[in-house]
Amino acid sequence: MKKVVSISSSLWLLLLLFAAQMHAATQDVYSPDKKLKVSVNTTGQIAYSVYAGDDLLLKDCSLRLDLGDEVLGTSAVLKTVKRGTIHETIKPEISFKNAVVENNCNILLLNFKGDFSVEFRVFDDGVAYRFITARKGQIDIYDETCGINFGSDYLAHISQPNSFKTSYEYPYTHIHTTDYKANDKMTYLPILLENEQGYKILISEADLSDYPCMFFKSTGRNGLTSVFPNCPLEFGEDGDRSLKIVKEADYIARTSGNRSFPWRFFMITKDDRQLIGNDMVCKLSSQNVLGDVSWVKPGHVAWEWWHDAALYGVDFKSGYNMDSYKYYIDFASANGIPYMLMDEGWAETTYNPFIPNPTIDLFELISYAKERNVKIVLWLTWLAVENNFDLFQKFNEWGIAGVKIDFMDRSDQWMVNYYERVAKEAAKHHLFVDFHGSFKPAGLEHKYPNVISYEGVLGMEQGNRCIPDNSIYQPFMRNFVGPMDYTPGSMISAHPEDVHYTRTNAMSVGTRAYQLALYVVFESGLQMLADNPIYYNREKDCLDFMASVPVVWDETRCLYAKVGEAVVVARRKGDKWYIGGISGSKGKEVTINLDFLPEGKEYNIDYFQDGVNAERQAMDYKKDNKKVNASSSVTIRMVRNGGWVATLE
Repeated sequence: MKKVVSISSSLWLLLLLFAAQMHAATQDVYSPDKKLKVSVNTTGQIAYSVYAGDDLLLKDCSLRLDLGDEVLGTSAVLKTVKRGTIHETIKPEISFKNAVVENNCNILLLNFKGDFSVEFRVFDDGVAYRFITARKGQIDIYDETCGINFGSDYLAHISQPNSFKTSYEYPYTHIHTTDYKANDKMTYLPILLENEQGYKILISEADLSDYPCMFFKSTGRNGLTSVFPNCPLEFGEDGDRSLKIVKEADYIARTSGNRSFPWRFFMITKDDRQLIGNDMVCKLSSQNVLGDVSWVKPGHVAWEWWHDAALYGVDFKSGYNMDSYKYYIDFASANGIPYMLMDEGWAETTYNPFIPNPTIDLFELISYAKERNVKIVLWLTWLAVENNFDLFQKFNEWGIAGVKIDFMDRSDQWMVNYYERVAKEAAKHHLFVDFHGSFKPAGLEHKYPNVISYEGVLGMEQGNRCIPDNSIYQPFMRNFVGPMDYTPGSMISAHPEDVHYTRTNAMSVGTRAYQLALYVVFESGLQMLADNPIYYNREKDCLDFMASVPVVWDETRCLYAKVGEAVVVARRKGDKWYIGGISGSKGKEVTINLDFLPEGKEYNIDYFQDGVNAERQAMDYKKDNKKVNASSSVTIRMVRNGGWVATLE
């Protein structure tokens, strides 16, 4: 007897819909709130467009992975389509922004012939995609195309280095995408774009591992296309803190054929405030692989290099010597500062990290600091670390807490892998890492939580090149992607026309209130007190505030934001709130509501504001306090290059 199987009409409809979907030229995926849409063309050349409602933001953007003998994304044949959602709560081990991160998105996974896939994730505030390959053995990546075409003219905020050898310390350039020419200098990430409709798009990458950093250049046709440094093969000598690349491969990466590649993401908003405290990189990055990291203790650090250890008013000769270092340790101990950084000069040479400078007894200093609840952090060149990789074990035996590693100045695959090798080896021996002369963060700090900061910013080490009109972009851009060792804390404040920076008498552009506010506005797991302890002790109220501001946070809220003009941020640690605001060269007056405070509770607000003469004399500030509650509002007045900062408890 033949068995007859009956299929209902509704099931037939589902099967027909599935078959139609499989052969559709375009696959759409929406954000959870349905306001963002990505349309992916899956026939032949893979391309995608991004819409916010009816507004076309990114148009027919291309993605390809060049393996030499074939190019994934060209002549693509779609095999299967999978859709899904993510609803999860992430609790970062080190919470630079928020202790709890809600990760909600819709997923479109496109599997193609040739053992590769492209995965899209669409959030309420952004879009991300990545390649995934399932090949045996190793593969060579000769190029990756991330081609972006804009749906309209955008004002682009970019940083343009002269070459791939860069420490990511260039000022921001502001140029319309229609004016950005194909032969203009490239830019590194992140990039921030804004158009006349008010949309902001921040472009960067996440989950970067065993792969070079991505750069962009203009197509000359209102678009961008990715460029990458080739993988170096041979090196030659180039002094004590660098190596010359004498031979490069013709590929950008040689890597496992069975892997996921870095995320390319676009954070999208019309509200500038959403750029502050955003955790997109955290959501897209691998999480802690180290297990218990309770030994990682972010905090403040006293530092001698910025002002060249030029103490005065003391009864000993200052410099990189025992008396001076003990002075810094005593200063740190007296003010609850957990670390003292010994920068370049602590070792006899920059080549050998095992022989201290004969002017000091390092082991006596370590013991002296330990007795006073202070730990030592040591500066090193990356080359000294590479040539002496056993130093992490030795430093742990000595009692060193962490290392500041400097002058990498590259972001090719070899150097990206160096960062991860350092993080892994340092973690084995319970040392934290602060990368200087570095590229921007791209998720390593979430995978290895002992990485607590990076430089990769035009910060205060750059003297009078570091101006508020440039730094006002950092909360929206550089700090968006991760912690930032800007090295704040200057106690000699001036406006640009008055700055005469020297190592001995270091000073900064911006008012005193601006400088204090940086400790709340900027994020870093290792926050420097860069200036001379003599100055700090002279103005104890400023010192007490700076030394008491947390470096990790339970919650971040942006109360006001205008890209390029001003920002006011509120951050919570436990039951205590901190508010910080900074302005650019035009100053700003902002009224903020305190409705984020719990109802029925009265708070005491202590605040520092620009003084009546701060418009001319940047050192002028006023400290005051009053009672507030959830129904209160506060008017913040910031002069040019000014600031405002408060504690509420």
